[in-house]
Amino acid sequence: MSDIDCLVIGAGVVGLAVARALALAGREVVIAEAADGIGTQTSARNSEVIHAGIYYPPGSLKARVCVEGRKRLYAYLDERGLPYKACGKLIVATSAAQKPALETIMARALASGVDSLRWVDAAEARALEPEVRCEIALLSPETGVVDSHALMLSLLGECEAAGGSLALNTPITGWRREAAGFSVDFGGDDPATYSVRTIVNAAGHGAPRLLAKLEGFPAPHVPVQHFAKGNYFALLGKQPFTHLVYPIPEAAGLGIHATIDLAGRVKFGPDVEWVADDQDLVVDPARAERFYAAIRSYWPGLPDGALVADYAGIRPKLHDASQPMPDFRIDGPEVHGVPDLVNLLGIESPGLTSSLAIAELAVERLAA
Repeated sequence: MSDIDCLVIGAGVVGLAVARALALAGREVVIAEAADGIGTQTSARNSEVIHAGIYYPPGSLKARVCVEGRKRLYAYLDERGLPYKACGKLIVATSAAQKPALETIMARALASGVDSLRWVDAAEARALEPEVRCEIALLSPETGVVDSHALMLSLLGECEAAGGSLALNTPITGWRREAAGFSVDFGGDDPATYSVRTIVNAAGHGAPRLLAKLEGFPAPHVPVQHFAKGNYFALLGKQPFTHLVYPIPEAAGLGIHATIDLAGRVKFGPDVEWVADDQDLVVDPARAERFYAAIRSYWPGLPDGALVADYAGIRPKLHDASQPMPDFRIDGPEVHGVPDLVNLLGIESPGLTSSLAIAELAVERLAA
């Protein structure tokens, strides 16, 4: 008999959602987190946006879990009285040449079952956001912002109430497939080795590195991990927007956009800066010059000196700057051939929005 029934590696929002789903299904769950707190990486260093599910190729895993996850997330937040704001989003074309990009977004949205997106001409966009200048825009009323930490605390609380437990400062230093389940080496202040029946690898940035340590795991199923840093700048002075404002998406992200926190404060970002170190979290104030140029394309009234370096996050990418963006990967035994193991790989945006839907799929594939 195994010491641990279900081990979830990683206490970001997706790992916590998976652990909650397993615990509610009656499984004994332990969450192992290498850091000293929950959600300290991607889950805590993002725009906290609830995405509608409009950007991703129809039929892709990203499109499916984002649309389903958004519905589940809003219902979850409402049922528990957790803080969020369904403020809506404008995606703006600042020239006629950008309109085809908006048409592509509209077509993808409709094909993915998002029928709330609508066209907004320049006059209506100006009425909604007087500071914004554009030729035409799309309005996404189902986009919002959430308090990601409150969400994670809720997921953890429900997991623990159902019998799950969390072990912080507990890195996985080694693991091996056994005749039944796994033998896992846990580090930290009290290193130990335990037998584990089933595992969900939700380690975010560290998921591919961890997978490479699994003795006997087929190398072709270990992706190469890349990192894209996203820098954010806060806005000083009067807050100009009541909606989120997004430009046309770029190759590895959604462009330097304006988001609003639950207190109404505006920040801009993220940009895309390819880096080698996933702990490179310092924002270079010199990047403000690039931000001013990008923001003034849709907000020409941005005052000089109004941007101040804020924070940065790291996207765990499965591609580099020269490659197209791949889909999410929820790899179960049907993919890699190792029983009792599910790997969550390349879960970046819209991972927060999709977390409850990803959890359901992970549980299904673990049981298959």
